Amino acid sequence: MENKKILITGSNGLLGQKIIYQLLQYPHGFEIYATGRGENRLAVKSGYHYHSADLTNKESVQELIGKIKPHCVIHTAAMTNVDACELQPDECRKQNVDAVQFLIDALEKIKTKSFSPHFIFLSTDFIFDGTHGPLDENEKPNPLSTYARSKLDAENIVRNSMLDWAIARTVLVYGVTDNMSRSNIVLWVKNNLEQGKEISVVTDQYRTPTLAEDLADGCIRIAAKRAKGVFNISGKDFMNIFELAKRVAHYFNLDERLIKPSLSSDIKQPAKRPPVTGFIIEKARKELGYEPHTFEEGIKIMMDQIQSLNPK
Repeated sequence: MENKKILITGSNGLLGQKIIYQLLQYPHGFEIYATGRGENRLAVKSGYHYHSADLTNKESVQELIGKIKPHCVIHTAAMTNVDACELQPDECRKQNVDAVQFLIDALEKIKTKSFSPHFIFLSTDFIFDGTHGPLDENEKPNPLSTYARSKLDAENIVRNSMLDWAIARTVLVYGVTDNMSRSNIVLWVKNNLEQGKEISVVTDQYRTPTLAEDLADGCIRIAAKRAKGVFNISGKDFMNIFELAKRVAHYFNLDERLIKPSLSSDIKQPAKRPPVTGFIIEKARKELGYEPHTFEEGIKIMMDQIQSLNPK
């Protein structure tokens, strides 16, 4: 029996890279396809097929899907800078909503009685207003920002499609990529404290931080089981961002006194953040066998990778 084709969008991004590397180790019967904007930025170039594509261009998407005819698509590509989305709402809509509609349309075109593509969409805890948490899959969304609204609009497009679909919602993803083009909260805390710099960290935002490897594992489990519906895929440790920074300091034996508490209202940001989110992950545990690392285990995995990228 021939392998099923799986297409990963946003393959140059943090999550896209992690999914491809995990699939290369355990393909689960999939032939791997990847797409991103411009050239392939992964260090490993073999074992999968890469196609450059602009997902905000309808013709480009039709051509890509028509050529590959994937059995499964994991859609990780998105504009995720929350403040940039607030300042550039049209661009946010193009990348986060239109691109999803184009993919759905193209996949519905190739769907037949005997061939039904499985579409897995990556969503976010930011679709909620943050009045309480942690949250389960049945929580009612109430987005506070342009970014959050775009992700909820896209969720609704997916739900109303004729495809077999799954939505994987996640929270505050951290990890390292091959090209390290963007930092993350763990490295930001570590680097500032190592330089002896004071940092202000909010005490009133609660999350369940997610290791990129765990999120990739959750997405692959959804694909391998062809699971349908909404799944919370996040870390299991619920904490506020101030506590997160303290745990990073403690892990690396750095000076916690440099971490100063602040409130969200002290920070002038264009986009509103939900104060309390975090996820209950029992459904993913039960139905997918998903089991994330602890926060400290996640830091260790990340630092081992950085060391292997930059051996002394």
